Amino acid sequence: MALTKVLITVKTYPTLSEKYDELVCTAGFREDGSWIRIFPVPFRKLDYQNQFEKWQWIEIDLVKNTSDFRPESYRPTDLDREIRMLDKIDTKSDWAKRKLHIGDTIWDNMTELIAAAKEPNIRTSLAIVKPKEILDFIWRPCEREWDKQKMDKVIANKAQGSLFDEEETRLVFRVVKKLPYEFSYKFITEDGITRTLMIEDWELGMLYWNCLKNAKGDEEEACRKVKEKYLDYMWGQRDLRFFMGTTKVFHNVSHNPFIIIGTFYPPKVDTQQLSLF
Repeated sequence: MALTKVLITVKTYPTLSEKYDELVCTAGFREDGSWIRIFPVPFRKLDYQNQFEKWQWIEIDLVKNTSDFRPESYRPTDLDREIRMLDKIDTKSDWAKRKLHIGDTIWDNMTELIAAAKEPNIRTSLAIVKPKEILDFIWRPCEREWDKQKMDKVIANKAQGSLFDEEETRLVFRVVKKLPYEFSYKFITEDGITRTLMIEDWELGMLYWNCLKNAKGDEEEACRKVKEKYLDYMWGQRDLRFFMGTTKVFHNVSHNPFIIIGTFYPPKVDTQQLSLF
């Protein structure tokens, strides 16, 4: 059995799945620095010892996902098979090790990246983008609960073959809470075009729920706290880059099929100090 070694850098906020209950889109880098997407991963249903963290190397048995035309997409051969947990990459020395692993392929022009995604012989679906300027970080209300029809199907599937009926299953089954807001960056790259793209990052979702708890249920205050980190801190004080990915259903049909699936924000480098050496 040949295992694939992957450095996990992306975990999206869970979504509801009729087949797997809930799913997380997971992505990272192979040892040669190339991108790889691992899907499906019902992350919260994995055994505890298989619940890997971001910026952790893992070894996992993967095969090409033949139902996905995107070249970076692979799937686990067996979701019950053990995942080998390896080293975690720390943030010491201004994130030096993390910078080393993400490599030099960083896009600064979204128009060129979208063209690469649309090119039949390339079909780039995972990338790092360096924004030229962040114009705003915004949030807007969305559906507060998961789609009832989909949830009912998940419950029905969960109840099949179990000792519980559907009502009892509904009481014991706990899918992750749906975020009641969509969060987005408004930004430009070197092409000068203003774009507003959603962020579907696990880290942001967990931050919102923690801020809501600290704000004693004040959703407006929780959203402001999220903005403080993602705009004032990540952009204002750090060297922000986006991990971006396409969604399979929109890859070939949407003008811009990318969403932001994670952030990379090492400390800013003092270019004046570097010029002295």
